Amino acid sequence: MMQDTGMARHTLRRFLGLIPTLLMLITVAFFLMRVAPGGPFDSEMVLPPEIEANLNAKYHLDEPLLRQYFRYLGQVAVLDFGPSIQYKDWTVNELIAQGLPVSMRVGLTAIVVAFVLGTLLGITAALKQNTGMDYSLMGAAMLGMSIPNFVIAPVLILLLAVYAGWLPAGGWDSGIASMVLPVITLSLPVTAYVARLTRGSMIEVLHSNFIRTARAKGLPEMVVITRHALRPALLPVISFMGPATAGMISGSVVIERIFSIPGLGSYFVQGALNRDYTLVMGVVIFYGVLIILLNFMVDLIYAWLDPKIRYDENH
Repeated sequence: MMQDTGMARHTLRRFLGLIPTLLMLITVAFFLMRVAPGGPFDSEMVLPPEIEANLNAKYHLDEPLLRQYFRYLGQVAVLDFGPSIQYKDWTVNELIAQGLPVSMRVGLTAIVVAFVLGTLLGITAALKQNTGMDYSLMGAAMLGMSIPNFVIAPVLILLLAVYAGWLPAGGWDSGIASMVLPVITLSLPVTAYVARLTRGSMIEVLHSNFIRTARAKGLPEMVVITRHALRPALLPVISFMGPATAGMISGSVVIERIFSIPGLGSYFVQGALNRDYTLVMGVVIFYGVLIILLNFMVDLIYAWLDPKIRYDENH
């Protein structure tokens, strides 16, 4: 009963803390978009003043800035991001709904691959500490962390698509083949981070007193690792996976552009180039909410894995 009450209080406290964070995100994004030079109707072709005035009136851009801000807050409160300024006859909600499934499919697949593979590599390196395998795995992980995505992607395209001809070099047809290269490119750096986090945490846990006690009782090594060491060793990894998952689901801008994937990242880039206020704001807010909610879930999982966290907060 005490555990359930402590968990409920912890959940409520964390949830209430999301509201001011989200409000701050919307406020900063809104005013940064407005103070940046240029406007959504700036182009090489100068519009007649009366047409530009009509367009500004249509999108309420002729109103005082504070009135625009509070109008936008009211729209966001009912989950309405407004019409896109540059994509005619499209709302921002519709554009997000169109790009989100693609980004989610690629991102979630990549994060699952990174978590499973990174955890296995990290545990293996920890169990083989200071051996050739440990040095090899961590060296490869360091290399994976050092090379940016925009370098990995062309190399994979050259090797696996151009020379070998095994996979398509780009495009999106919802098939597995078109996902392989983007997933590998997205998952490699995260796999490296997860492997290093898991190794360091697992080594620390394996030198703990309760692990020595479990081994002294004669428990098999596999039981010691899976039942006693794995859960606390994954705490740093769980903390890292929140923002990493949000970043992958929202889509890497560079990766989506390289592989011609019609996800959220592509819409964000196009909206920024076109000064599409509503589209850029909608994607930024959606991405921010995703990060906030995933971090909230990470906090809950962290508190479930380590009950001392929620009890310490009550004192």
